[in-house]
Amino acid sequence: MANGTPLLSVENLVVEFATEAGAVRAVDGVSFELAAGDMAGIVGESGCGKSVTALAILGLIPSPPGRIAAGSIKLAGRELVGLPEAELRRVRGNDIAMIFQEPMTALNPVFSIGNQMTEVLRRHKGLSRREARSVAIEMLQAVGIPAAAQRVDDYPHEMSGGMRQRVMIAMALSCNPKLLIADEPTTALDVTTQAQVLEEINRLQEQLETAVLLITHDLGVVAETCRRVMVMYCGQVVERAEAVELFAHPHHPYTTGLLRSIPRIREERLERLPIIPGVVPDLADLPPGCRFTDRCPKAQPSCSAEVPALFPVGSTGARAACFFPN
Repeated sequence: MANGTPLLSVENLVVEFATEAGAVRAVDGVSFELAAGDMAGIVGESGCGKSVTALAILGLIPSPPGRIAAGSIKLAGRELVGLPEAELRRVRGNDIAMIFQEPMTALNPVFSIGNQMTEVLRRHKGLSRREARSVAIEMLQAVGIPAAAQRVDDYPHEMSGGMRQRVMIAMALSCNPKLLIADEPTTALDVTTQAQVLEEINRLQEQLETAVLLITHDLGVVAETCRRVMVMYCGQVVERAEAVELFAHPHHPYTTGLLRSIPRIREERLERLPIIPGVVPDLADLPPGCRFTDRCPKAQPSCSAEVPALFPVGSTGARAACFFPN
């Protein structure tokens, strides 16, 4: 932004869930910033806290059992944590929009696509029913849905998975939000449709100058789309770097393991795909010190004595939460 304030600022975010074993921290001390018009990715294994971080930004953590226990979330300098629900409803869809992982659970099956899109536009933009329908058709055309004037009256079950995901993109961007959160937007799609959906997100992001926070476990998607990347493990950010730097020179052993496990065509010989040994620890029974110690090939006794902070590594501004970075 013009005054140097980041569009989105998350500082020391802690999200807890009440369980029979006690309070479990699904997100523990996460901090990052996102500038207006920028595109960043959050990657990690399932259950690492990526989606919970996104829901916390939107104020959608189910309470009970969840709550934001500590930290700050600011949008253009405005604190969102503790904001009344009525104020958060004005922010959602208008300033921050989200593309959910599975459109069939996000779209209401008993209302037409047009009905659901016009409701968003009328609520946030104050348009008449006719004006909202016209904008809805324009947005459907913008995301590549053919015969949009007719398909706007279709129901979700009458569309393919790729078209439903395009509807979610059109709905999310219809109010020109400042920030778009895309939570695994291509997981349930075939490879060809994945490429088309990512192309649409990229094109519209550049056209509307919307900041995008992409949440995924697919490093290939991040490499194609994001400028900066955050790697999460067990609720914490373990590495943060420019995408080019992270893929060329990963510093955290977990990031290295993720990159080595990407399937590649090896013409010279057949070999087993490298894996990260062990399993992700139980969040209710975390090991002392670094949470990756039990799976780390570089672990030393000192790694179990203290939780590493995000230390600066290299000369490009990258940070890694490791006492012995690459």
